[in-house]
Amino acid sequence: MVDVLRQLELPFIALNPGATFRGLHDSLVNYGGDDMPMIECPHEKIAVGLAHGYAKATGKPMAVILHDLVGLLQGTMGIYYAYIDRVPVMVFGGSGPAAHERRRPWFDWIHSANVQGEAVRNYTKWDHEPRSLISMPDIISRAHRIATAAPQGPVYIALDAGLQEDRVETPVPVHEVAARALAPAPMGPDPAELRRLAQILCAAERPVMVLGYPGRDHDSFGHLVTLAELVGIGAIDTRYRLNFPNRHPLAVTDTDAIEDSDCVLFVDVKDMAKATQSTDGAARQSVSRLRPDCRVLDLGFGDVGISSWSEDYSQLIPADCQVVADTSVALPLLIEECRRLLAEESPARAETRQAWRDDLRARHDALFTKWAERAHAKADEEPISTAKLAAAVWEVVQEHDWVLTAGSASEWAYRLWDFDLPHRHPGRQLGTATQIGISLGVALAHKGTGRLVVDIQPDGDLMYDVGALWVASRYELPMLVVMFNNRAYYNDWEHQETVAAQRGTPVDRAHIGMAIDEPAPDFAAIARGFGWYAAGPVVDPSQVVAEVRKAAEHVLGTGRPALVDVVCQYR
Repeated sequence: MVDVLRQLELPFIALNPGATFRGLHDSLVNYGGDDMPMIECPHEKIAVGLAHGYAKATGKPMAVILHDLVGLLQGTMGIYYAYIDRVPVMVFGGSGPAAHERRRPWFDWIHSANVQGEAVRNYTKWDHEPRSLISMPDIISRAHRIATAAPQGPVYIALDAGLQEDRVETPVPVHEVAARALAPAPMGPDPAELRRLAQILCAAERPVMVLGYPGRDHDSFGHLVTLAELVGIGAIDTRYRLNFPNRHPLAVTDTDAIEDSDCVLFVDVKDMAKATQSTDGAARQSVSRLRPDCRVLDLGFGDVGISSWSEDYSQLIPADCQVVADTSVALPLLIEECRRLLAEESPARAETRQAWRDDLRARHDALFTKWAERAHAKADEEPISTAKLAAAVWEVVQEHDWVLTAGSASEWAYRLWDFDLPHRHPGRQLGTATQIGISLGVALAHKGTGRLVVDIQPDGDLMYDVGALWVASRYELPMLVVMFNNRAYYNDWEHQETVAAQRGTPVDRAHIGMAIDEPAPDFAAIARGFGWYAAGPVVDPSQVVAEVRKAAEHVLGTGRPALVDVVCQYR
């Protein structure tokens, strides 16, 4: 088994110890040596989250090992989020033993399941339970190929505990694993349909594009800028990956450009509704922001890999032209098609196109001026405003080659920072209890690069997985954590305020069951207990920059993690 994993060149193995993979564990330690270093985690969900973050930052999978059925169940949330975020993770699990006569009373029985992979089958790309050692190379090779083939995702392989410990009587051939494990070439577009899409796009007078996951390929960051500038397309970034430089004049996320558009191009987007609908949260009703005559173009995986269980694909929006392809292949071809069409464009049409570029630039500039003015107005507020938090961290990190791990302080980082390079952000977090695990993986991916890895860490998220701080200390991850600490699960608090306003119940009681206070956790003390440099809680706005700078210098000087606990406003 170790020989097979070694040929896959998996860089790390994250795990929480478990008896059902004790045979594999021993072989990894004493036969595998340091070829695949183990990252010991205090919880299975953290182990999967770490692999999730590593894959987001690198595009490559690492391995996770989960103990039997109970460890798998602990890791299910991490696996689900890796699935909906399209990241490759190789999840292995001990199982059984399948042979009943080899089971210990009680323990092996209550921790085993008949077809263990069924627990995660609805949100993995593939699962399997090998029944012989000789089948192992083919099955694990196939799992790697499936995980890394776009659209990527997690796979699960259950390794029978008895099989791991059997003496090998006959040599098992282990050859060509790496060649068999390679993902196929990316899927290319149908030439005729891509040409038609280009024709519709170039004929539009006010085009915009909505960007989902093309940024998983870092080359797409430049391709999308080229396409936008060539055709004159406004870019709306969903930020599931960093797809487009936020300071580019054609970046119009959070503006009303989509309402005025006569053509919307979706680029590798799963959820086409979120960026194109306005929602009344209280009534749970959504209204389309698209004009009735707006043309809809779709370039991406379409329904390839769609789940019959998870409805992460959201509402169906009919497209006038749909091209199914991997955008890493399709975008350069689309640029060439558009360049050929525009070479024949009349001067009058070129003027119309330039007028839309100018309009987009004006919207972009007005938006960023508004954000800057709002941040300035909130700079001295107490408790510290979210805008001040983001501005203070930016004042420090802009002096370095930086990476933001996941959350963006309620989007304020995108309003004030300059995301100028594709490695700056692997993409947003996926909700509470996802950020710290993903951040560990991102920091691991950038260890040794000299980059300052920054996690603007919500307090509610860390409360789920506070033991994750030990991992960063144990493995000396170069990670600056700045706590976004509003001492509340405020996203849910805000929902309760909405319901209270709708029903006429007291809004001042919306905090009940939502506050993380009385007592307020001392995150700096907790971090120090795990071996971190830590400061705070910081409550004075004038002190944030100084404390963050000292922590950043510690990270860059020692390669070890640091935390600054900043107490913020609810909003």
